[in-house]
Order: sequence, then C-alpha cells, then structure tokens
Amino acid sequence: MKPRQVCLCVHGHFYQPPRENAWLEEIEEQESAKPAHDWNERIYNECYRPNTAARVLDAKGKIIDVVSNFKWISFNFGPTLLSWMQEKHPDAYQAILDSDRQSCLEHYGHGNAIAQVYNHIILPLANARDKVTQVRWGIEDFRHRFGRSPEAMWLAETACNEATLEVLVDHGMKYLILSPYQADSIRPIDSPHWQDASDGKIDPSRPYRCYLKKDPSRYIDIFFYDGPVSRQIGFGDLLFDAKLFMASIEKAKGNERDTQLIHVATDGETYGHHKAYGERVLAYVMNVTAPKHNYRIVNYGEYLAENPPQFAVKIQTGEDGMGTSWSCAHGVKRWKEHCGCRGDGPAEWTQHWRKPLKESLDWLSGELALLYEGRAREYLKDVWEARNDYIQVILDRSDESVNRFFQVHQKASLKEKERVECLKLLEMQRHSMLMHTSCGWFFTELSGIETVQILQYAARAIQLAFQVTHDSLEEAFMERLSEAKSNVREFGTGRQIYERFVLSKTFNLKNAASMYAMASTIHGFYPDKTRVSTYCFDIKQLHHREEAIGNLNLSFGHVRVCSRITWEEKEYVFAVVQIGLYDFRCSVKPFTDILELENLEKEFFDGVQTLHIIEILRKMDVFFGKKYYALKDLPIRERKQVISILTREAIEKISVVHENLYDENRRMSEIYSSINLPLPAEVCYAVEHTLSRRLLKAVQSLAAQGFNLKKTNEIQRLINSAKSFGIKMQKKEVAVFLDHQLLQKTKEIAANVGIENIQSCLSILKLAEKIEIELNIHWTQDILFSYLKKTITTEGWKKMDSEIQNILMRYAALLGISEQAFQLLTEKTGSEA
Repeated sequence: MKPRQVCLCVHGHFYQPPRENAWLEEIEEQESAKPAHDWNERIYNECYRPNTAARVLDAKGKIIDVVSNFKWISFNFGPTLLSWMQEKHPDAYQAILDSDRQSCLEHYGHGNAIAQVYNHIILPLANARDKVTQVRWGIEDFRHRFGRSPEAMWLAETACNEATLEVLVDHGMKYLILSPYQADSIRPIDSPHWQDASDGKIDPSRPYRCYLKKDPSRYIDIFFYDGPVSRQIGFGDLLFDAKLFMASIEKAKGNERDTQLIHVATDGETYGHHKAYGERVLAYVMNVTAPKHNYRIVNYGEYLAENPPQFAVKIQTGEDGMGTSWSCAHGVKRWKEHCGCRGDGPAEWTQHWRKPLKESLDWLSGELALLYEGRAREYLKDVWEARNDYIQVILDRSDESVNRFFQVHQKASLKEKERVECLKLLEMQRHSMLMHTSCGWFFTELSGIETVQILQYAARAIQLAFQVTHDSLEEAFMERLSEAKSNVREFGTGRQIYERFVLSKTFNLKNAASMYAMASTIHGFYPDKTRVSTYCFDIKQLHHREEAIGNLNLSFGHVRVCSRITWEEKEYVFAVVQIGLYDFRCSVKPFTDILELENLEKEFFDGVQTLHIIEILRKMDVFFGKKYYALKDLPIRERKQVISILTREAIEKISVVHENLYDENRRMSEIYSSINLPLPAEVCYAVEHTLSRRLLKAVQSLAAQGFNLKKTNEIQRLINSAKSFGIKMQKKEVAVFLDHQLLQKTKEIAANVGIENIQSCLSILKLAEKIEIELNIHWTQDILFSYLKKTITTEGWKKMDSEIQNILMRYAALLGISEQAFQLLTEKTGSEA
C-alpha cells in the first residue's frame, strides 16, 4: 500500500508600495515610521532581515539554529521593494536570492520564489497595454534578480479576471495562487458536469486547471489557499505559538487521499511586522514541528509537477467581468469606489473619494498615452514594445544599457537631444503606471501617505509631459481631483491635497543646482565639491569663487547638472549670500556664455565690501531675477544635515555651559543628596546631561584601551554619582556605541578567531551589564552563529585550540546560543565538538 503523503507549503507575499520621491528617486524621511527613517526601513528591521536569519529556539528561548525562512517557504517580493533592498541592504537581498537558489536544488529545479506584477497594479482595472507591461516588467525583473524564469506570478491583491488570465498564459505562467472565495465551480477534467464551488467551498488541498474561455486548448493551473488557516495566521493568534500553528495545520488535513497539499498564503509582513517575532514561529514550524509530524515541505512548482490537476475550475467573474480579489468582498470595487472595505479611521469616514481619484488618474493615463504614442513614434519603431522593454533600462541605467536599448528600438540613429526626449517619454510612462499602485486606494483617507505618493507620480508624469510638449495637463487634472473630498476638513479636496503635499515636492535640474549652491557653502558638506553625485543627479563644478565679508559669506559659481534618469543636462550660474549662520539666499539662472558669466561675477563682487546687505540682495534680484531659494527649499535630508553642521559648535558650547554649571555647583548637589532631598529642577538637567555625556566619553576611552575592565573606575564613579543624585542617565548613545563595538569585534572573530577578540566581546557584555544597558545583539548573533556553523560543519572546530573552543562556547552561551546548537552542528559532520 502506498504510504500517505501530506505536503505543506506556506506562501508569503512580501511587498511595499514604491515610496521613492518621484523626482529624487530616493525615499525621504517618513515621520509616521519612527523610530525608523521610513516604512521600508522599519519593516526591513522587523520582517525582511529577520526572515533571512530566523531563530529556531528551544524551550528556554535559547538559539538552536538560525535559518532563512525563504529557503523553506514559497514567496514573492515586489520588484520595487527588491530594488530598494539591493541598494540599501545588499546582504539581506543576496540572502534572499541565495535561498531561492538553494530551494531550486532541493525541489528538483523548482524555486521557492515567484514573480509579481511590477508595481502592484490591480490588473483587472488596467487597460490591455498596461496589463502586458506590468507582467513583462515583473517577469524581466525576476529574471534579472533570480537568474531564471518564473513559473508563476503573484497578482496584486490576487485580483483576477479572464483578461488577466489570458495575459498570464500569453507570457508562459504555469500557475497562480488565489483565494478560495475566487473559485466559482469545478468538475473532474474528464467530466462535462460542473459542481458549485463558490463561497469558499472549494477543496484547497489540490491544484485545479483553468481553461481559457477564448481558447480552451490553453490553460493555467490555480492553487486556492486554505482560507481558514491563512486567516488565522494573518488575523488570529497562530503566530503566538508554534503548537497553535501546527494544530491548525493538522486540523486542515483530510483523510481521503494518498497525497494532499496543505497550503496557506498571507502577507509576508505578517511574519515579524504585523506579528512581532512571527518569523520565529514560522521557522520552528518549518524546521522542527512539521518534519516531526511527517509533513513534506514543498513549493507549488514542485507539487504541481508531481501532481497534475485532476479537476478543472471556473473562477468568479465579478461585476461586469471585472474580477475578484482576496481583500475586497465586492470584487475589485475597493480600488475604484466607496464599497465599504476600508482600513483604520473613524467610523464615519467614507471612501467616496476613490471614484473621482480613479477617474482623474484614468483620464491622465489616457492623455499621457496619446502624447507618448504621438511623440515617441517619431523616434521608436514600436512605441509600446519599446515601453515593454524599457524595464532593461530601469534595471540598469548605465550608458551601455541605455545605448543597447536605443540600438534595438530606434528607427534611426538619434541625436542626444532626441534621446533625452525619448527617455522623458518613457519615464512619463513609468510614472503613469506607478500612479496606479493599488495602495493609493486601499486605505481610509485621501490624504494618507500612500495616496499622496501616487499623486506624486502623477505630478512627475505631468511635469515630464510638459517638458516634452510645453502643454500642461496639470490644471485639468487638478480640476478633476477637486471632486475627491477628504474626510479631514482641514485638507478639503484632492486638488488642495495635491497643491499642499505634492507640488511642494517638485524638483528639477535648477532645484538641484540651488541645493548644491547652498550646501557647498558649508565646509565639509561635500567631500569633493568639484564632482557630486546626489539623488539621481550628477553635478560638476565648472567655476567657483567665495568671499567672506564680516558676517556675510558670498558664493558664486557655475555648474553642470545632469539627470541620470533622463540624461537631461543643463548648466547654471548661481550666487549665494549666507547672512550669519542660518540665513541663506540663493539665486540661480541658466548659463548662457562665458562672457556673461565673467560680467556677472565682476558685477556681483565689485564694491561688495562697502555695500549694505539690502543692496547686495537687490543686485542679485537684478542679475538673477526675484525668484530665490532658501534653506526651507532644500530636501529634508539636506536641510537636516546643513542645520546640524551649522549648529554643532553652538550646541557644543551649550553642553560645556551645562558641564561647568554641574562642576561649579556639585557641592550643592551633594548636599541635597546627603539630606535626602530631590535636586531642584533647574539643576537636574545639568547633572543628567553632564553625567550622560561623560559616561559616553568614558566608555569610548575604555574601548580605545581594549575594554580593559580593570580601568572602569571612572565609569563606576559616574554610575555612583547618578544613583546618589537620583538621576537617570541617558544611555542610548552608549548602547549604540557598544552594539557597534560588539558587532565589529565579532566580525573580527569570524575573520580571525583569537582569544583577545573573544575576551573583548566578553568584556563588552560585562560592561553593558554593569551600566545596566540592554544591547541589541541580533546581528551579532547572526555573525557568530554563521561563523560557528561554517567552522564546525567544515571540521575547522577539530583543529581549533581547546582553550579558544571553551571561551568561544562561553561567549556563544552569553549571546543566547544553546549547547544543543553545537550538538546539532556537530552531528551534521559526524564530528565531536
């Protein structure tokens, strides 16, 4: 009798909407994501990074293994999210790619990763051309990163209809994953009789074949995930305990077939972001509990190859054939009108703004498409095929890549100006699709960051269209946005939100020149002022002159600014007056010729020593026009950097004043302490500031001495003083410093193990305990565990001196790595630790 086989597959949909500033191509600081810089960073720290190194813990909470969950689960990543991760966190990015490669080896050539529609557009609501481009871009992005063709594609919000299926089949997708509520009816493949499978009644434990209506000889296979278990993972308490998770899986197991698949699908962010430490429960289930229960861990491609569908399926068509999704009970209405599906917010808030927003963006898309088609056909053989292939440029913006693109698609050799126009048109189309990212409609309020983000992409597309045609679509677009009403009275309409939150962000080459002009006046702001690459701009200094007159700093220059995105290049002349420390006035104008530049410089500086500031500013108005830039016009990152540099000396002086106050009045503070009275509020801050500041300096000094714990007298004195005064020192900077030191010393151990480095790590841990600081040892654990795994499994452990072994095991224990971990690693090589 054939033994019964139950397979388990967990799918994670890892995705964030594109968040980059539409003009700078970088994510700006997002206050709502604090303490992280932005939401990508926050979720990276809580989810993406932890899932590349998830802890498998014993009953005492000690580490017995560190694994990549991506090696064990089926997953997809949003292409724009992976693009961000590749730049900001290349190690984690590479760990994800490596996990997929390993999974291909372990699952007979079927990798865990599948593709995703490029920027999470709701495909049933997209026009035919956009459907194709989104799928093509998703596939090509996947190939570029994972080095293979995808077998399947994750649909945004699993939104699907017949037209979407046709595009997927056209592009070779073998299967997709849908909600059980998206099924309509089923039949055995060899039977003509259909059975009702609506309202989630479909059996999720097998794959189904969906034949296209237009051509029944073509098909795509569909997995309908287990709804109840997936729902409990996403919104219930299964990720609080591996036993609960496994019990739910066991409950889903049927009894009737020799082979069946239990599979779930949720947002990948559930594992760590939505559910804190959910990645640990997932790791334990996939590595310990499921194998103990004799589950075979598979991915969809592997299971499908071994178990071809025996049943055909029809999917729900939705209203007007527009399809259905996993996150809207009304088909796909959530992304085009008020349907009742919503996020957080007061109960009285409505989403009637969705309809005029969708109509406004659809109108804009249509206008942009006409403009693109009309202008691009002058230069490109097939304008829409060129757009489909533009993903190659998005993935690699090097000169070589852009040249290859034009060699394939240009009608004839293009002049530089014509290439710039083509790139602007193609970028216009990229932003035309980015502005339809689903998150813009998903939540409750029109002024939310996701909706403002897609309006940024619309504004950038409008700007690019204007640069090509000199006809603006903006007023007509804003007029349409006026019909969208915010739930927040202060924000009014979509037009007001656009004017308030979007237009203030617009940026161009002239803005880049003004940013450089002001920032370059600050000593040390740019390491090399002659050539600066910042955001998506390259800036070359062609001429510069500075003079200081009393409390005035005058700066005059000539720069060339180039966009790395559109290849547009312009030269500008600038003049900056810095009045005192904080007051900047910058004027910029296009460069015309050297003679004018020389005349401008002469007129600007001649007699300036005797002029009043008002006269200097009038000069600037005459030469450059009355439009000027100030610090408030800089991007937020530069604003913060500039003000930090400018105020550094003043803040240091304030710190010294507080230290002097503490030293001069220390005896008074001691008297208050000796008679058990609290320090006066006026004194408290000076004491707290001084002791905290001196503690950091003392710890840094100890680090310079190799963390010799015999030299901690000063640190102990500061601790005692704080206790005697009843003061709680600020230790955040000390914790960050020690975290970094511990991580660096552990990296040194991994590079060249030695007693001295291990002793330093032990000393750091003791010091943190002494100061009563809880260190963030997560990344340090990863480094040490990876080193131990490599050393023990390659038998390097045998060759290691026993004294080093013992002290290393002691350090590992203090980091929370259990003895069982050593035993398991040793068993894998058949050697003894």
